[in-house]
Amino acid sequence: MSATPLPPPGQAPPPPGPDGAGALPPPPGTDMTGICFRDQLWLNSYPLDRNLVFDYFALSPFYDITCNNESLRSRQIHPLDMSQLTKMTGMEYVLSDVMEPHLFVIRKQKRESPEKSNAMLAYYILDGSIYQAPQLCNVFASRISRAMHHISKAFTVACSKLEKIGNVEAESDAAASESKTQKEAIDLKELKRIDHILSSLKRKIGAAPPPPPYPEGYVPPSAEQEKAPDDVLASEAPPQLDPIIDQGPAKRPRFQ
Repeated sequence: MSATPLPPPGQAPPPPGPDGAGALPPPPGTDMTGICFRDQLWLNSYPLDRNLVFDYFALSPFYDITCNNESLRSRQIHPLDMSQLTKMTGMEYVLSDVMEPHLFVIRKQKRESPEKSNAMLAYYILDGSIYQAPQLCNVFASRISRAMHHISKAFTVACSKLEKIGNVEAESDAAASESKTQKEAIDLKELKRIDHILSSLKRKIGAAPPPPPYPEGYVPPSAEQEKAPDDVLASEAPPQLDPIIDQGPAKRPRFQ
């Protein structure tokens, strides 16, 4: 028979007692979700079924000897006999769910009358190991705490990735500005080189020669006479109409 206390994560195991053994488990009825009980010698000697499971449960530290089931055992009555338990009042254990031989669920409740009982705690035996089932509020608190931990961790990872993205963008912008500056500097050098070439060619070729003189007898048009083609066409007078050709067919004489 062994009752193995399982300390919560992050806490040291309980200090040993005066005789070197571990500290005693808390009394039944308190929070004992960190304790696991298993008696391998008993399991090797007896089968674990609905008839003997309560005797096995009575060996664990979860069992309260002041229950009504213990009173039935002292009178050589099966401790799970509901016909006898409903006649009594007080604290009792009942077998609520069974999946032989792997799972047994035992509920601790307080009976006030044959028809009324209030559930207090629940215990389950899984493949020979006995545990106290956690309360619903503790399950919700644990799940919410775990979810908050993962959400906080996700935000931390996301923030670190955003910082890396910002650094990469800043580096890319700096590289782009640097390349743009270098390109502008290269274009300026090329422009200066072209100007130098053109200046040297101009010095070698020299100035343009003057235009040749007009031939003899040629009178250059004055500025007033130089007009645009449209202006010239607009200023031209309409042509004179031919009285014979342009006036239509001649009238024939009328004979009387």
